[in-house]
Amino acid sequence: MSINPGAAEFPHRQIAAQLRERIRRGDWAPGERLPSIPAIAEMFGVAKQTVQRTVDQLRVEGLLITKPGSGTYVRGTRRRLNRLSRGRYGMHRGYHADLAARYRQHLTEVGRAPAPPEVADAFGVRDGTDLVVRRYVVRTDDVPVEVGASWFRVDDAGGTGLERREAFGRPLYQEAEEVTGRRYATASDTLSARQPSREEAEILQIRPDTPVLHLLHVAYDEHRKPVEVAQATWPGPMTTLTEEYRIPAAPPDPDPDPGLALG
Repeated sequence: MSINPGAAEFPHRQIAAQLRERIRRGDWAPGERLPSIPAIAEMFGVAKQTVQRTVDQLRVEGLLITKPGSGTYVRGTRRRLNRLSRGRYGMHRGYHADLAARYRQHLTEVGRAPAPPEVADAFGVRDGTDLVVRRYVVRTDDVPVEVGASWFRVDDAGGTGLERREAFGRPLYQEAEEVTGRRYATASDTLSARQPSREEAEILQIRPDTPVLHLLHVAYDEHRKPVEVAQATWPGPMTTLTEEYRIPAAPPDPDPDPGLALG
């Protein structure tokens, strides 16, 4: 492994490209520890500070994770999310008893809390209005890959099972429909990229300068009134969002002269 001192690319970026390719090839498997920074510096004939910049860059990209006192490892979990929030509703309105187990969602808080601005705006209430919230963390192979919350009006959810810290043997929206008596009819998703809050960075075990993807999901009843406002946040570099959909067929060619009868 070497770098080209005469290249326009900075040395730490040249090293990052080579390490990235080796990880992609499988030279270092997910969860495997990389050589120490001094060892990598010796391989490339550069200063340790240059390698540290390389490691910092690959950590921000989500390829590496550093464990204090242990070393730097290849991060092994990449979260693939299909169909954004539509996946929470499934192909039909069936009861999925194994949903919680498959998604490994862990409730962290259930109760009442002041609505953050984006949630308050979605409900059409003042910032800080008390709402019922269910916060959770999703883990895969014991690695946190998603942090989120579902919010409901106190008038709808107060004193119900939605306000109790318990898991349901079915999707949350089905529980909410039964409790509120309101059917989920339409929904909107707004996806944005931003820097994480301090709490999000700590929970997701990422650096504060690692970008995250943030989803605001608003579910409406048939009268276009919000039933639930949900938030989900994922580490950007290790999250892939995919969407599969049908493309409408082209309409048949119009008759070039509708008034002309062909016999």
